[in-house]
Amino acid sequence: MPAYVIAHVEVTDMDKYQEYIKVTPETIRKHQGKFIARGGEPVTLEGEQETRRVVILEFPTKEIAQAWYFSEEYQSAKKIRKDAALASFVVVDGVAG
Repeated sequence: MPAYVIAHVEVTDMDKYQEYIKVTPETIRKHQGKFIARGGEPVTLEGEQETRRVVILEFPTKEIAQAWYFSEEYQSAKKIRKDAALASFVVVDGVAG
């Protein structure tokens, strides 16, 4: 069953964040993941106005998604992000079929 990592990111230093953007895709690809949504201008339909960057990643399973997040490669990328943005990440199960 697929799993999705959903991230909300408030960029605080766009120059440093660009470095993170350059290194992250390869870490995702190595773990069989792909981008479903990446940034853009969110439109809030209900609830509090969402102004943060929204990123959605798809992985084959929740276990693989978690393996990506805790991988050495992504932890290196995360160090770059920590100086460039505030973020929250959650992984959820997809729907079978």
